[in-house]
Amino acid sequence: MEWVAAWGFVASKLSLSGVLPDLSPWRSSADFRLLWVQGLVAFFGSSMALVALPLQIAQLTDSPLAVGAIGAVELIPLVVFGLYGGALADSTDRKRIILLTEAGLGVLAVVLLVNALLPRPMLWPLYVVAAGVAALAGLQRPALDSLMARIVPHEQLTAAAALNALRWQVGAIAGPSLAGVVVATAGAPTAYTVTVVCFAASVLMCLRLSPAPPSKDAEKPSLRGIAEGARYAWSKPVLLGTYAIDLAAMFFAFPNAVFPFLATGLDAQWALGLMYAAMPLGACLVGLTSGWASKVRRHGLLVVFGAAFWGLSMTAAGLVGNIWLVLLCIALAGGGDMLSGLGRSTIWNQTIPEELRGRLAGIEILSYSCGPQLGQVRSGAVAGWTGARGAVWSGGAACVLAVGVLAAVLPKLLSYDSETDEDAVRRRGQREAAMGAPVA
Repeated sequence: MEWVAAWGFVASKLSLSGVLPDLSPWRSSADFRLLWVQGLVAFFGSSMALVALPLQIAQLTDSPLAVGAIGAVELIPLVVFGLYGGALADSTDRKRIILLTEAGLGVLAVVLLVNALLPRPMLWPLYVVAAGVAALAGLQRPALDSLMARIVPHEQLTAAAALNALRWQVGAIAGPSLAGVVVATAGAPTAYTVTVVCFAASVLMCLRLSPAPPSKDAEKPSLRGIAEGARYAWSKPVLLGTYAIDLAAMFFAFPNAVFPFLATGLDAQWALGLMYAAMPLGACLVGLTSGWASKVRRHGLLVVFGAAFWGLSMTAAGLVGNIWLVLLCIALAGGGDMLSGLGRSTIWNQTIPEELRGRLAGIEILSYSCGPQLGQVRSGAVAGWTGARGAVWSGGAACVLAVGVLAAVLPKLLSYDSETDEDAVRRRGQREAAMGAPVA
């Protein structure tokens, strides 16, 4: 019955007057506008490097293993520096963290450009840069994520999450596509030049952000502080539910690694690029019609419904035999992931205390970075036994089952209501006190 209630709840929010994205965060916060544009520019620059770097490694080594090793060198720095970055965000001006890490990413882009301009580009700097980018991203992401709850009014947090996700999805579709054209026609040096220019512009925009100092009693980053954040997360069933459901959904039903084999099995190699684009396209369509989300109060239901729909869609993608139906199912899965992501982001920003927000954002990195990486391994291993289609549909079915079990054992996630949840009410009171006046 919970699934029926979830569907009815989401469907009841869809009305013509509430379809278009809610732009209230854009209107009310200059820092939000600045970060939104800055993020889009930085994402475009990063896309150039993300396309050019693996292609350059492939050209230098002619080895798929060498290209795949990029993920291996990125994972540990992302996790380690993500956790440390969370503690750092609670003890240091978040504007400073964002500015310095963005400048560091620009320096690494210069290293890629200089190496590409050598008569014989070297291989090892490419891996060093990949690890460095992961480390800086791990340091920066908690500061960025934890800043949202400070610069956006409490009642606009869901709208802000939708706009940020929409920016990411637009970038995920347009960025790599344009980068592919640039790399193919002008080469890696030109792509890296665009990356350097984009990060230079991004740094200039970060300089205009308002200061975001820590609380007066903030402690220096330490293992004890990280452990305190982990204990807080463990004590909150609602937070645990968001992490666990996201990990389960990505582990069981993130089959991007087998898309090339799925396309070959369907005799549709021409559709491989469309498979990769379908997921962000589905999420983007949800973002473009997300005005209703600002009226949602039961964000836990949104998390559960979105993750279950993601799994169901992936199950269907593995079972159907028509390429166009497969693409449709993958796009629907992207839409489900977007719904779940909106719920998770809103719960995090509505309930986590300001003094712990950075450390919890560091823990969130584990949720949405490790899951897809492990999901790639799972889907590849299962595909070796059952074939690509079997890996896709079995993973989707396992996702639905796992989400159902987690929802049953963590009922507080399903019952979460932003108007009555104790942590959400307390957090709203803290924001009102900090602003000196009630939030309308």
